[in-house]
Amino acid sequence: MSKPFISLCPEITRANALNLMDWLEDESVIRYLSDSRNVSRFIEQVIDRVQLPILTHLFNQGGRFFIAYDRHDVPVGFVRLVKTGPDCEIVLVIGNRDNWGRKLGPSALREGMKLAFFDMRAKTLIAKIHADNTRSLKAFLGCGFLLDSETPTLKSYAMSSERYFQLLREGPVSGPAEIYITEIDQARLRNLVMLEQGPDVVELEYEIERATVVNPRQVARDVVTMNSRALLHLDDEEIEVDLVYPQDADGSAGKLSICSGVGTAILGYKEGDTIDWRIPGRTCHILIEKVLYQPEAAGDFHL
Repeated sequence: MSKPFISLCPEITRANALNLMDWLEDESVIRYLSDSRNVSRFIEQVIDRVQLPILTHLFNQGGRFFIAYDRHDVPVGFVRLVKTGPDCEIVLVIGNRDNWGRKLGPSALREGMKLAFFDMRAKTLIAKIHADNTRSLKAFLGCGFLLDSETPTLKSYAMSSERYFQLLREGPVSGPAEIYITEIDQARLRNLVMLEQGPDVVELEYEIERATVVNPRQVARDVVTMNSRALLHLDDEEIEVDLVYPQDADGSAGKLSICSGVGTAILGYKEGDTIDWRIPGRTCHILIEKVLYQPEAAGDFHL
């Protein structure tokens, strides 16, 4: 059975808006969503008034809005993040009842947490959940949120940035796949993310912080480290790539920047691992067939 996978996409299309309207007309979906009717009216007004294929800017007024896609690029829900001062509130909906029970909610929550803490730099992430919404309560508790306050009808849960980073390094909120990074690569890549910007850098910083850090002389020979060469299956295409720093990247020579989507995706994984990773416009499926060269295994510790 495939492990749950969710990616969050900030681009909102008219087709997405129509999906949202369908979800928000389902009483079982909106039962615990306090502002669902206002949201539905807003979407309907947007669809009627604006004849644009891309509606991203309208949905991001007052917060950040993301469509949640599964590994087959099917939209299954949405996440909204609203920053108020140093804190951020999250609203999460899996919109089609057919998708309930697939553990997509916790996967979407982990992606939302990543954006809140790495991109929006929130001090605390807050979720306000109806007391009877047992499915959501279970998802947030399972990801490490703590009860902050409650009334007979509403429970407020919180995750501090300190707790998030602690849990991230221990594993509970980082998802099912474990990756490895050497001490030298970690130090160099942390310096790199301080200079770079963009969504790929958010993903890279997340991968660096969740990785198990190992001594360069003790890393397994089949792990993709910096300056490794690997044979990949990218969807149906077989390619050889060198994982390099941005200044050394050259697509024509197969030198893949660590700051690219696929470059970040393969860091720290080993031979035989499969990865689902969102790149612009779609989700790609990656198999690391073989690590052809690894600097640490070859004794090239200067690279």
